[in-house]
Amino acid sequence: MPTNHGNAVDIDTLLHPARAFAHPIDVVRDCDLTLYEKRAILSSWASDACAVEDFPDLRQASATAQVKFDEIMDALRGLDSELERRVHRHQHKTVEGGPGFQFGGIPSA
Repeated sequence: MPTNHGNAVDIDTLLHPARAFAHPIDVVRDCDLTLYEKRAILSSWASDACAVEDFPDLRQASATAQVKFDEIMDALRGLDSELERRVHRHQHKTVEGGPGFQFGGIPSA
């Protein structure tokens, strides 16, 4: 994981993810990043992969292997799956009678 000052992701990591991570799966597996930070980094990387061919510096950081767009999209889909699992777990915990359940707008005891 690149330098993380406080809870903010290093701006260089967001703008040039290929310099900070060897592969998109490294972003997905980074425990110090939130799902939203991971999505932003991977989205930036996908944008770089699709940049105009006349500007290769926008597309690929020097001295790094080029990552395929499909690999980035696979990582983003993995994040989507993780988010769905978290939402499902949260919904399951708030089913009738569970913690946080509200009936008529009144939280259960």
